Amino acid sequence: MAAPTAAPAAAAPPRRPGLMKRLLREPVAALAFLVVALLVGAALLAPWLAPTDPFDNNLGAAMAVPGTPGLPLGADSQGRDMITRLLFGLRITLMMGLAAVLLGGLGGAVVGFAAAFYSRVDGLLMRLMDVLLSFPAILFGLAIAAILGPGIPAVVLALSVATVPLMARIVRGAALVVMRQDYIEAARATGMSDARLILRHLAPNCLSPVFVFATLRFGQVILLGSALSFLGLGAQPPVAELGAMASEGRNFLFFAPHIAVIPCGLIFVVVLAFNLLGDALRDALDPRLRV
Repeated sequence: MAAPTAAPAAAAPPRRPGLMKRLLREPVAALAFLVVALLVGAALLAPWLAPTDPFDNNLGAAMAVPGTPGLPLGADSQGRDMITRLLFGLRITLMMGLAAVLLGGLGGAVVGFAAAFYSRVDGLLMRLMDVLLSFPAILFGLAIAAILGPGIPAVVLALSVATVPLMARIVRGAALVVMRQDYIEAARATGMSDARLILRHLAPNCLSPVFVFATLRFGQVILLGSALSFLGLGAQPPVAELGAMASEGRNFLFFAPHIAVIPCGLIFVVVLAFNLLGDALRDALDPRLRV
């Protein structure tokens, strides 16, 4: 009798592409990632890339139009090179947005985890977040600027406070889903402390929606921060910041429109790139869309 043949080995499941591959396989996502990388690199290397000092005045070249020899993008009302001002303005704008997202995101994460983990304070914390959501960021900026005075710290604080309730809602929703999983109950049964359970099991499994929201929120914060600076609540002259540069240029729209148009165009590119990158991250991290 012939020996029974061995059962064929089960085929290994197809290997899922990594996050970066899933992110970059779409042309729009790849372009957004490239633009964000270039913007961040330009901001970090601004002191070395800038052709002049951002505070050097040359009244003889005041309001020089783009294409002027030695001034490819022209000059502002004080004769300062626009390329230099844009590089340093982008640097301050991105740093302002990053600080606001980090501070507001951290505060919102603490509130969201506390609301999801401790049901006794859930209602109180969420009602407090609803109260904060009822105030626009512009109003926070006006109130904080009245107390602290106009400047970058006031804008960062206002944007951070406006980010807290949004992040708290995202974190709470993600945490409530994770807490229904069996491994959370198993960890509780072993006597694990609340702090360790949150840090070891709850927080790591909520990173995907938090990371996506933070990327999308970054673009919104940049836009709100530029609007506050445009109103005179943010960076004060002669500091270069994109919103403040646009505010300065509005006085010369009929004589030298490039002073306002170019910073506004750069703000548009920054916000659009981060929004597209956030959408791509959401799709790449969604398990229903993974192939």
